[in-house]
Amino acid sequence: MSGSTPNQPATPASSRPDPLGHRALVALAQHRIATTSHLNQMLCPHASRQVMSRVLSKLHSDGLIAWTALPDADRSHTRVWHLTARGARLTRDLPALRGRQPYPITSKTAASLKTPHTLAVVRAHLAFAQDARRLGHEHGPSDWMPEVSHPIGDGERVVADAVMYYTVVDGEDRQKLRAFVEIDRCTMSSERLAVKLIEYARLFRYEAQPVGRRRAAQAGPAWLRWYPVFPRVLFLLTGASRARLNDRISDLQAMAVQHPLVASFASEVPLGAAVLEDVEEHGPVETAWVPLAGGPGRSWTDLETRSAWQ
Repeated sequence: MSGSTPNQPATPASSRPDPLGHRALVALAQHRIATTSHLNQMLCPHASRQVMSRVLSKLHSDGLIAWTALPDADRSHTRVWHLTARGARLTRDLPALRGRQPYPITSKTAASLKTPHTLAVVRAHLAFAQDARRLGHEHGPSDWMPEVSHPIGDGERVVADAVMYYTVVDGEDRQKLRAFVEIDRCTMSSERLAVKLIEYARLFRYEAQPVGRRRAAQAGPAWLRWYPVFPRVLFLLTGASRARLNDRISDLQAMAVQHPLVASFASEVPLGAAVLEDVEEHGPVETAWVPLAGGPGRSWTDLETRSAWQ
C-alpha cells in the first residue's frame, strides 16, 4: 500500500511548504527515506510527534511526498516517507543541497528495496545528533551526507554510507571531527565487509593524474580536494546476534593488521567499530568502540592510529 500521489499542477505560492515543511523536504532529499518519528527527532525534537505529522500530511496533500509501509509492519502500519518526482524536482536546486549527489527515491518499489539499510543509516545519524544535543556539541541534519562517492583509481569508486561532520565543544575549545560511516546489517559476507577497508586505504593513497602543466599544481592525494584531514572510518554493525557481530568486528581487525595497505592506512587514520544498538542506547561518545588497529575500547572521539600506541 502506498500514499503516492499522481502528477498535479505546480505547487502555487500559497501552498508552498512552511519553514518546518521546507526542512522536512530537504531532509527527505538528503536522507531519501525516513519515518515520521525520525523526522520529528531530527528536525523538532522538543515538539510533539503530532506537529511533524501535520506537516507531512500537508506535504503529502500537495503531492510533494509519498509513503510506503515498513516491510512486515502490517500491525503497526509505520509510514516511511520519501519524495515524489515533483518533490525531487522542487528540492533539486535548493541551496542546502547544493553540491550534494542526488539519489532521490521517488517510487514505492525503490523505497521498499532501500528501506532497511537506509533507515539504519538514519538511525546512526540520529544517535550522533542526540548525543551532540546532550553534550553541547555541534552536529545537525546538514552535517550528515549519505551516499558520498570518491574515485580510488582504475575507474573504481568507494561509496561511503555517510560522511559525518561533528564538532566537539569543550568551553572555548572546538575540535572538528570528520568520519566515513559504514552501516553493516550482516547482509554481505564478513570478508566483503572487511574489503571496504581496502577501498578506504586506496582512497587515502590515490592521487589523480592531471594532464600537462596542471600536474605540479594538483600533486598530492585526491581526498585533499574535499577534506583538510582524512576522515576517520567508523563501522556500525546490527542485524545479528552479539556473537556474530563480534566475529565480524574481529574480521575487520584482522584486515587492519594483515593487509599491508590497510595496516599502513591504520597507522595514519583512526578506525573503529561498534554495535548500532549500543550506540543508540548509550550514545556514541559513551560507547566503547573497538579500535580496529588494536588497543582497548574507547569513545569514537578518542580513537587512535596504530602509530599512537605502538
